Amino acid sequence: MLVRGIRGATTVEENTREGIVSRTREMLQAVIRRNDINVEDVVSVIFSVTDDLNAEFPAVAARELGWIYTPLMCTREIPVPGSLAKCVRVLLHVNTEKRQHEIIHVYLYGAEKLRPDLNTKVSDRYYTSEK
Repeated sequence: MLVRGIRGATTVEENTREGIVSRTREMLQAVIRRNDINVEDVVSVIFSVTDDLNAEFPAVAARELGWIYTPLMCTREIPVPGSLAKCVRVLLHVNTEKRQHEIIHVYLYGAEKLRPDLNTKVSDRYYTSEK
């Protein structure tokens, strides 16, 4: 089995605990569903948030989903001027038999802007809130 990275991102309307946890939970569930992942195969998860989100750790969503034994880490995104605001990003490291081109990355609620190349070139490997 190989370890593969799966990316995801979402935006939050307001800097609230409920907003961060709800949108992060939705993103994680979409990644798991779209990639047919067993949670026990998730090796570790890194979350990042933009400077304008500090009401809660996005990892709380994973814990609420029952990811008790999965190592989780939260960090800040680099505050590049003009970058997407109120954004939660995730990188899951997953044990899988899937090949790299079979992985489906998930971008929701405006975060599609982060990877327009996936949206236009490999739409079957790209999941957005509009689909």
